[in-house]
Amino acid sequence: MSAPVQAKFPMTAGFNFAIEANSDGARAGVLTTPRGVIQTPAFMPVGTQGTVKGLTPDQIKTTGTQIVLSNTYHLAVRPGVDTVRTLGGLHKVMGWEGPILTDSGGFQVFSLGHRNKISEHGVEFRNHVDGSPLLLTPESVLDIQARLGSTIAMILDECPAGGVSRDEVAKAVVRTHRWALRAHEHRSRLDLFEPMAVFGIMQGGVHEDLRKESAQQLLEIPFDAYAVGGVSVGEGRDALLSTIGLSAPLLPFDRPRYLMGVGGLEEFMIAVDQGIDMFDCVIPTRNARNASLFLGDGSSLNMKNARHKQDPNPVEEDCDCLACTRYSRGTLHHLYQRKEILAYTLGSIHNLSVFHRFLRKARTAVLDGVWEDFRDGFLSRLSLRSG
Repeated sequence: MSAPVQAKFPMTAGFNFAIEANSDGARAGVLTTPRGVIQTPAFMPVGTQGTVKGLTPDQIKTTGTQIVLSNTYHLAVRPGVDTVRTLGGLHKVMGWEGPILTDSGGFQVFSLGHRNKISEHGVEFRNHVDGSPLLLTPESVLDIQARLGSTIAMILDECPAGGVSRDEVAKAVVRTHRWALRAHEHRSRLDLFEPMAVFGIMQGGVHEDLRKESAQQLLEIPFDAYAVGGVSVGEGRDALLSTIGLSAPLLPFDRPRYLMGVGGLEEFMIAVDQGIDMFDCVIPTRNARNASLFLGDGSSLNMKNARHKQDPNPVEEDCDCLACTRYSRGTLHHLYQRKEILAYTLGSIHNLSVFHRFLRKARTAVLDGVWEDFRDGFLSRLSLRSG
């Protein structure tokens, strides 16, 4: 077995990552930032517009959230970076004092492909609100994130859709590398609102050789940590899971490894087993708004189903979230049927609590040296239930 890849450059002052335990690839770490400490593995709720939909900062914190994610593209469109800066920065706007990671807008290159034009210079959008032009470049993306006051910024990358040709993926790897070099060169010119780390992003689709090429290129650039990008973009579940397995070991062992846009208990289990430390996904809050609530065994309940109408039990017996300690399945069924806003709030609190609790258990299993038992037990129960 080859030695683990090590980072070649120190992290930005005020940031540090330490691995407390490592078990068969899975890690329990601590990411220290000027805005607080993050125990990993960790999940980041998505606050696209500067808010995790339907939740106050205090409610977000009670779920176990340590860091939240917001969206560079959407905030640049509305309310605009100048407005956020005038209002005191993104932390002040969100009412969240802990760390904030902002994505680069690279995913919107994929999701809003019909509205953009990619060139070597950057990505030109016709924004989704009024169609006015917005140009994102490797430099401007970092400028925006710095002026927002992000704790962790992501570089601009080209994220091709799943299923495109290998040649197209290879071209995206090359362009992502050139953009990464430009982003690094621009860091010294940033108008920093507060200390900010910058993460590079690996591309390469489902192709192992392209993933290796992308990782090797990124490791030569002094980023603070590295992310696995270009997954969950329509490549299919089996391909997604295998891509996680081949990507994670290519990134430095001694830095956080961030899997972008992936969430779910089985996905967490497989990714943590491969050495992933950080996750984000809209699933817990989006599903909650659609009455789908997760359980700790990986299954879910549709709270609109009539069978819940007179059920006095909580959504989950061993869950200590507000939804489970104060309300019954029957009450939640009623709230969802009446489309009460409280239903979406309680559902989001519950789903986030399930995600965070699962990752805390995974972390504890690594620290206690029983990771393999925890992993195998969960996957075995999951297989029996779905079989």
